[in-house]
Amino acid sequence: MEGWIHALRDLLVDNLRRSRFPLPADRSICSRWASGLPEGGRRVLYTSCMYQLAPLIARAVDVLERVGAGSGGVRAKMAAAGARLFGGLLLMPSDEEAGRADGILRNIAAMLGRAGVQFGVLRDEPYSGALLYELGFEEDFASYAREVYRYFKERGVEEVITVDPHTHYVLERAYPKYVDGFDLKVVSYMDLVRPSRASVAKAVVHDSCLYARYLDRYDVYRRLLDSAGVARVEDPYVTGKAYSGCCGGPIESVRPDVAGEVAKIRARQLSRLSDVVVTVCPICRVNLSRAAPTLKVLDLAEVVS
Repeated sequence: MEGWIHALRDLLVDNLRRSRFPLPADRSICSRWASGLPEGGRRVLYTSCMYQLAPLIARAVDVLERVGAGSGGVRAKMAAAGARLFGGLLLMPSDEEAGRADGILRNIAAMLGRAGVQFGVLRDEPYSGALLYELGFEEDFASYAREVYRYFKERGVEEVITVDPHTHYVLERAYPKYVDGFDLKVVSYMDLVRPSRASVAKAVVHDSCLYARYLDRYDVYRRLLDSAGVARVEDPYVTGKAYSGCCGGPIESVRPDVAGEVAKIRARQLSRLSDVVVTVCPICRVNLSRAAPTLKVLDLAEVVS
């Protein structure tokens, strides 16, 4: 297991050093959704490429699980050796995956526009470094966070609008600990939009652990669903703030087998309440979709507009 952890760290750091992305992926997948939007400015909509990278992370995890990356012993050593080869490959989302991610981000941008929020985009935006932080590679994260902060400051950015919980958490809570003088204003798009329409009538919410427990957003996306007319199905032991379960995402790159079982348990809990699940995190959406293909798992920005 230790050998795999070291290999995983090397894979992430090498890719971030080369391209500011955690995986070997074509950077164009991260900006094509933004066609027609203004470039740069004081306030930017920052995606960190999370929606585009989520299906690629899931695809990589499938490979890791097949070769036994998290099982220890000889299989973990083989996975570690394979990771070095894997780093030389170029991952691409399917047309369906890419189109879906683009659509989610375009709807977020459209909702912001209708709310009167002016913003620009950065077509070569870097990844936030969230994976480094969440996997405990503290020194690597600190160094990378300073680089990303410098990137924003050199472009005159003063405020970033985030679209996912992982990016929001590291920018708001982690960066200030490691970046001297950090002064970017960090705002979630959910705090700015005012949706009035919905694509579904009833659904159950799967909470992001970060949004619900650490970023005080548990009620925010529920209010957005309410304002759009979505009937929420709630159960305090399934969707309650203190009891809602995890999608398995935090450990998928270390123990994909355990992450998969966690996702299946969570999908079963949610399916007892509704066959339509609303997520607020791209990692959660992908993990639950893989665990329960019969569930209709939708992102919040696919449901409200």
